[in-house]
Amino acid sequence: MKEEISAGGIIFHGDFKNKIVLTSHKGISWSLPKGHLEEGETALTVAKREIYEETGISELELIEKLGTITRKERKATNEGKSKNKKEIVMFLFQTHQSELKPEDPKNPEAIWVDIKKAIEMLKYPEDKDFLGSNVNCLS
Repeated sequence: MKEEISAGGIIFHGDFKNKIVLTSHKGISWSLPKGHLEEGETALTVAKREIYEETGISELELIEKLGTITRKERKATNEGKSKNKKEIVMFLFQTHQSELKPEDPKNPEAIWVDIKKAIEMLKYPEDKDFLGSNVNCLS
């Protein structure tokens, strides 16, 4: 089983009660901003970079490291289906930056959304569970 490591964050706005940022993945599903670790990068560096690329938010205040989302995915390959294990290290951030301007063409849209609605909109059950279990630290 191939293992992937990513990092990302839950970003809430200091002035918008109970709203976080979701990003559109390829315009077909919603997710929390995140991306793959490159050699020599720390999870926090990757989380900040990916948040900027997928949302345009550069003014981030780190609140805390939240933990890790573990996903087991099936991906189609030329040889058939393969299983991947994906570990996503997640951080909690606050911002006062309201405008969202994604730069990543694979993630063309970012929106502020109510936390409860965000849980419904997320594609992966593991992401929904993780966000739901961390709702208390957002208020």
